[in-house]
Amino acid sequence: MIQQYLGISPDKLIKAGWETLYMVGISLIIGSIVGFFIAIVLWLTRKGGLKENPLLYTILNGFINIIRSTPFIILLVCVMPFTKIIVGTRIGTKAAIVPLVIYTAPFLARLLETSLLEVGGGIIEAAQSMGATTFQIIVHFVLPEAFASVILALTTGTIALIGATAMAGYIGGGGIGNIALTYGYQTFNFPLMFATVFILIAFVWIIQSLGNRLSQKRRTHQ
Repeated sequence: MIQQYLGISPDKLIKAGWETLYMVGISLIIGSIVGFFIAIVLWLTRKGGLKENPLLYTILNGFINIIRSTPFIILLVCVMPFTKIIVGTRIGTKAAIVPLVIYTAPFLARLLETSLLEVGGGIIEAAQSMGATTFQIIVHFVLPEAFASVILALTTGTIALIGATAMAGYIGGGGIGNIALTYGYQTFNFPLMFATVFILIAFVWIIQSLGNRLSQKRRTHQ
């Protein structure tokens, strides 16, 4: 029934769904680690920060602005030589992860920096008065206080990443986006295109609902 209506076998749809989850999962893990590191450095080195460093802050801030202002489809093409060095190929699901990480890490860094900046200065001053080190302030005071906002930041980043994986079909990255492009758009198969859009909407709805629920639960227990 599905193959007759959509013009594609259910196995291909299921495989595409797993490819999307794979790209999002790996890219999110790596991007979150890099993004957290950049966000913390930005938070520390900003004007009035615990380790104020205008030069380092300006460099990191400029890097984030450049990457975020570059359309993802252009980024895909620009980093192809780097992708070849890292994974040995310019096309495919694994190759798509490299530009996805480069895209999502600065995006998450900015969101996470905003979450950290929401922590009141009084908490930091209290931590300093107790003799806490910079590492202890971040781990035991700032991150727990900002955790609910961090959850929402990661949720927003994940949803943006799902949208980016749809464009990864341009380099044969696989996933739902590749199905929509190859079997839907290029063959004028509109039922399949609508079906892939519905699947992506379902992914986004589930992730957003889960993120909102976890964030609200965290705020309630603070």
